[in-house]
Amino acid sequence: MTQADLPARTPGRAARTSPAEPLGRPRRLLRAAAVASCVPYLSLKVAWIAGSHIGIPEGSSLLEHRGMMAAANSVTVLMDGAVIVLALLLTRPWGRRVPAWLLGLPMWAATGLLLPIMAGFPAQLAVRALGGSVNNAADTGREPFLDEWVFGVVYGGFIVQGLSLGLLFVLYARDRWGHVWRGRVWDLPKAAAGGRAVRAGAVAAAVLALFPAGLRVLWAAGSTVGLNETRVAERTSDFYVLSVLELGYLAAAVAGALVLALRRPPGLPVKAALAAAWAGSGAVGCWGAWLLMTSFAGSADAADRPTTVMLLAYAVQMIIGVFVAAVGVRFLKERAAGASRRPA
Repeated sequence: MTQADLPARTPGRAARTSPAEPLGRPRRLLRAAAVASCVPYLSLKVAWIAGSHIGIPEGSSLLEHRGMMAAANSVTVLMDGAVIVLALLLTRPWGRRVPAWLLGLPMWAATGLLLPIMAGFPAQLAVRALGGSVNNAADTGREPFLDEWVFGVVYGGFIVQGLSLGLLFVLYARDRWGHVWRGRVWDLPKAAAGGRAVRAGAVAAAVLALFPAGLRVLWAAGSTVGLNETRVAERTSDFYVLSVLELGYLAAAVAGALVLALRRPPGLPVKAALAAAWAGSGAVGCWGAWLLMTSFAGSADAADRPTTVMLLAYAVQMIIGVFVAAVGVRFLKERAAGASRRPA
């Protein structure tokens, strides 16, 4: 997708925000929130890279591989630093000149990595407050790898990052590309020449999703099929909450892709289908890729190593995310091309 594919506005329609206009107060506040929310996480990571043990209890497994920990922390520092870059891109005049793909890809990844935390952490806390089960050192026979307060600080920051960055992106995309998702599915023309490939991609994603979705249903129901020993021993309410949410991300990704590819149901708003495909594919694909990548880091304890079933599920999720994202990109390019052909 390039800037040429997506005209800045429909003919005869003025853009809501010109690059020369001063930035509104809401966007300035959102940008400040996004940047400030990165500080606690970055501070912790830099401290750990420098050798500090703040927030890491004695006996934590994180202290066993200092070199690997420093390398992993350096990668995550760069990832969180990208949030600051994105916040600036979405609010500075030069950000309007960035090619669509160069913005869309990192925003899709940010959505996919942050959304499960934004949904999962509050849901876990709510279930715990209602009497959900929690593991402690006595239950597992091992020390926790981080102090409890670290999760509140880090995940709280991630939630603020996701909310502020997400709102900034919605405002930016509405100003620059809002015309491509207006209307309802019944307004869409029949799929263009590439429609067959789009439909094939959506159907393939739906078929592939049966495997990881089936695993989540089994795990949520209490089955241990495909889980390693550590996951089996540490199944608490947190585990079941995440299993249900992961099933929801798969459903959203597949549903959004099928609506865009098959043009059904006709009364659904186009932006709802696009949002489901965007958020669902990001959560499924990016977390699948992240878990698959970190699985190859290895563990000294065989009980911690992912099983073949878990690795296969991560790989399939990554493929599903790519297929659904491709369906969304193709759809946007077709609508943008159609808008550019309309008479003024």
